[in-house]
Amino acid sequence: MPVIDVKNLSKIFGKNAKKATKYLDEGLSKEEILKKTGNTVGVNRASFSVEEGEIFVIMGLSGSGKSTLVRLVNRLIEPTEGSVIVDGQDLAKMDQKSLREVRRKKMSMVFQRFALFPHRTIAENAEFGLEVQNIDKEERRKKAAESLEMVGLKDYMHQFPGQLSGGMQQRVGLARALANDPEVLLMDEAFSALDPLIRKDMQDELLELQQSMKKTILFITHDLDEALRIGDRIALMNDGKIVQIGTPEEILINPANDYVERFVEDVDRSKVLTAEHIMKRPETVDIEKHGPRAALERMRKEGLSSIYVTDAKRNLEGYVTADDVSAAVKNDENSLKNILRTEVLQVDKGTPIHDIFAVIHDATVPVAVVEDGKLKGIIVRGAVIAALSGSEVSLNGDHS
Repeated sequence: MPVIDVKNLSKIFGKNAKKATKYLDEGLSKEEILKKTGNTVGVNRASFSVEEGEIFVIMGLSGSGKSTLVRLVNRLIEPTEGSVIVDGQDLAKMDQKSLREVRRKKMSMVFQRFALFPHRTIAENAEFGLEVQNIDKEERRKKAAESLEMVGLKDYMHQFPGQLSGGMQQRVGLARALANDPEVLLMDEAFSALDPLIRKDMQDELLELQQSMKKTILFITHDLDEALRIGDRIALMNDGKIVQIGTPEEILINPANDYVERFVEDVDRSKVLTAEHIMKRPETVDIEKHGPRAALERMRKEGLSSIYVTDAKRNLEGYVTADDVSAAVKNDENSLKNILRTEVLQVDKGTPIHDIFAVIHDATVPVAVVEDGKLKGIIVRGAVIAALSGSEVSLNGDHS
């Protein structure tokens, strides 16, 4: 069951929400509804779910509805219609007391502006959420110290926000959210106010933290590169609607419409697409079952100049070339072991294409894609070039 399950969530700003909702049912656009009713459609029938431990990114340009949507999720803004199910409970139907408990114990929010108290120390800022909950002073100090250590600021506990850089202040905001040990982190443009280099550092830190925290994170951004970099899945918004949900690769490779296609056209695909997306099924021979004659026949049939060799469990042993197997056949050899080449260029499935290009540039055989020692696929130079140029990847051609 997903941690967050949002169903048909809408927000209409203005006095005549019922009439505007009727126009939504009729399929009118945001602009048309504004002209007819004077109401603004903030979010239009948004539906999505967030799985446990997932970084789910909601992105879009200014005015797309993304920040309104995240505030609907924790009911900082009251929804016009729809539901937000968190661990089986509908926040849209909760009374204020129950809602406060959810915000205090299950959800924490990190804002774009650091929202730190300038006259409180870093430790006092980090423990503020616990103080509001009337947690014992010793206990909240302990939890604040743990969260500050988690974000690398334990040595700065007794300093004040004005003594820290922007990136460090944002880490205090993150530590304050983590001090509650929430199940869900809501991050609204959390890194947008930072300089580009600091922003990238914070993205890296978040990804590293997530390896140990395994929090469920709903992350809002207007920056496509940021979304692609940190998101397990991305929901792309336009005019209050979610127009596509998918993994970074799915959105790049299969944009749902012209809007998404224009959105992603300038993305550096080489840093997002990985080996898994351009590899092809490898032709192989089994080192125990096949000898040089069988290997040569397979290579002739498939038009190959080399072929990978595995064992019966698909563990990669190496490769042989057409010249080597031809010579072995002439010498009446029955095993591939004497001609096996074991120095294999290999990458794992998650290796970005940008990194593969340097590996494959001077390679005489395809690069092996390996997972836990098993051969999963091969990558030919043409597939890398096609992916870098944004063309459809071809799965045909010589393995050389």
